[in-house]
Parts: sequence; C-alpha cells; structure tokens
Amino acid sequence: QVQLVESGGGLVQPGGSLRLSCAASGSIFAINTMGWYRQAPGKQRELVAAVTSGGTANYADSVKGRFTISTNNAKNTVYLQMNSLKPEDTAVYYCNAAGAVQILAIRKDFTSWGQGTQVTVSA
Repeated sequence: QVQLVESGGGLVQPGGSLRLSCAASGSIFAINTMGWYRQAPGKQRELVAAVTSGGTANYADSVKGRFTISTNNAKNTVYLQMNSLKPEDTAVYYCNAAGAVQILAIRKDFTSWGQGTQVTVSA
C-alpha cells in the first residue's frame, strides 16, 4: 500500500560524501516517522537515523556529527546526507516509513521498507 523508492547509493572513497533519497508513495494519510537503517554483511540491521513528523531526529552514535537526516514532507521524501564516510559505513541502506494509510473510509497503520541501496566506502 505504501511503496518506498531509494536512490543515491554507490562507491565512494573514505572521507567522501553521498546523499541518499527515499520517496514514499501510495494511499498515504500521514507519515509519523521516516528513517534509515543499514545492514553490513554478517551483521544485524541497525538504525542509522530517524526523524518524526514533528522534526525530532535521532542518530546512531557512530554517525553523529557526520550524517544528517532531513525530510520534504510535501513530497513524502526523506534524505540522508552522509559526510566523512568511513569504510565501516559500508552496508546496504534501507529506508523505513511508518504512519497511516486511508483507503475509502478505512484507515490503518503501516510500516514499509525500501528495497535497499548499496553504499561502499573504499579506496
């Protein structure tokens, strides 16, 4: 019911920057939170950053001061600006959104995930 399409991953050298984007579409009534998670090979998926509809953001300690999450609420889009990238940031990055959809008179909660985008930090 809600689709998330990510873009912006790729290969970058240590110290470089990338910007990820994720656009949500579908029968969206409201989005309460949007965020980014990542999963490196052999590791569990972990929260990178998330932001509420009110603008409150939280970050993993490992990315504080280097990554910035932002949104364009009118476009149901979330961004992740990643600076000073390190090899340990290498992972598949997944967009997540949670909120409510409305189809005709029925409203219900949703949580959706994007397909993932690869970020590789290597010299």
